[in-house]
Amino acid sequence: QVQLVESGGGLVQAGGSLRLSCAASGSIFRLNLMGWYRQTPGKQRELVAIISSTGNTNYADSVKGRFTISRDNAKNTVYLQMNSLKSEDTAVYYCAAARVIMSLSDAYWGQGTQVTVSS
Repeated sequence: QVQLVESGGGLVQAGGSLRLSCAASGSIFRLNLMGWYRQTPGKQRELVAIISSTGNTNYADSVKGRFTISRDNAKNTVYLQMNSLKSEDTAVYYCAAARVIMSLSDAYWGQGTQVTVSS
């Protein structure tokens, strides 16, 4: 089993920044993919950003140029630096991890951390 623990959420004004962290523990061997999803009430969880163990990244169009995903393989930790935050970024952010393919039905999940952006 893999345990993912997020931290860093909170309340921030529009235009501000937050940094989320997610530490993985347990059976983390060959945990190639790590990423962040977000979810708002009544909507499906959506991919925000994903990073491979070699550093390849992919972002949702809505966050490109504002969010940066990174990881420290030695610490088994993934980060999400969020800049120029908008009210529409308000959501519960979930850390995710997978070995080969990451999807809503095929990933390990953290418990989620609330990000609220006030306008």
